[in-house]
Amino acid sequence: MTGDDTLALLKEATAIPGVPGYEKPVAEWLKVRLAGIARVDEDRMGNVFFEKEGASARPRIVLPAHMDEIGLMVKLIDDKGFIRFWTLGGWFSQVLLAQRVVVINGRGESVPGVIGSKPPHLMDKEDAGKVVKIEDMFIDVGASSKEEVEEGLGIAPGDPIVPDAPFTVMAGGKRILAKAWDDRVGLAVMVRVLEELRDGGHPNTVIGCATVQEEVGTRGAKTVAATADPDVALVLESGIAADVPGIKQEEAQGEFGKGAMVCVLDGGLIPHRGLRDFVTETARAAGIPYQYTSLKGGTTDGRELQYAGRGVPSLYLGVPCRYIHAHHGILDTGDFESSVRLVVEVIRRLDEAAFEGIIGMGAKR
Repeated sequence: MTGDDTLALLKEATAIPGVPGYEKPVAEWLKVRLAGIARVDEDRMGNVFFEKEGASARPRIVLPAHMDEIGLMVKLIDDKGFIRFWTLGGWFSQVLLAQRVVVINGRGESVPGVIGSKPPHLMDKEDAGKVVKIEDMFIDVGASSKEEVEEGLGIAPGDPIVPDAPFTVMAGGKRILAKAWDDRVGLAVMVRVLEELRDGGHPNTVIGCATVQEEVGTRGAKTVAATADPDVALVLESGIAADVPGIKQEEAQGEFGKGAMVCVLDGGLIPHRGLRDFVTETARAAGIPYQYTSLKGGTTDGRELQYAGRGVPSLYLGVPCRYIHAHHGILDTGDFESSVRLVVEVIRRLDEAAFEGIIGMGAKR
């Protein structure tokens, strides 16, 4: 795949609106993109499964990547047409104020707005020096009344709100500025991996799992195992790039240009050591760059999948991104390509014998 193809895929993935509970547009895009490559299934939570059988039915390798991005939801509309909102996912209040957003109404139309608050000119010195609380913010869609918002614009409580952040290729052509890298980059890795495996050549069965509601407590992943019946889980995610001013090495790790991030600990998963070592040994043997990372706050769908059945060896692989959980994040396409290569190489080497070696149980499951 060419660099232009990669940019087109990443642009498609990030442009689609899909906050927790409203992931259907993302699911429909994936179904079109992967038509003819994998068998499609869905569960009642809204998770979508793309199954591709190789030379053997086992092991079953799941590639979870969540469809939802952090966003907002209409809470209420006041008499003057201003919208109060709920947050969906982990927002840091300082990144919200004065940002452009899009409200998706019940007709599927996009209504532009901006997040506002009481101006600092009208605050006393003490309040003006404080961070504005999210509950004191509102969204202005340019309307003058509640009726105009509800009847004219078709907006109602419960409607989703997404960041308005255009896809932008930055200086040098390798780094991309866009919204929703968490976790549209993981979805894009999943898509590319399945496309790379289109013609077979893998000794197992691969299931791309596009999950829902990860950002509000890994809710979708709770039902994945019932449908996917996994043996191994490689969670495809964004990772926090720590190569910016103000972050100490002991606080976080991860840099642009050093490949996929192999997470040795997060807030909900201590990865299976055998799987971790298999992945890193594969990377070294194939000459694919990778780097280690860890964090105590936050977790991924791997938290839920590790408990399934008799246990599922699970590992979180992240593409380093700057400024996740904000309107605008940055990704380096070289790290994206390295991550795709690593996952494809792992899948091509992970046959039943390798699986038995990973779990350390001999020939008997």
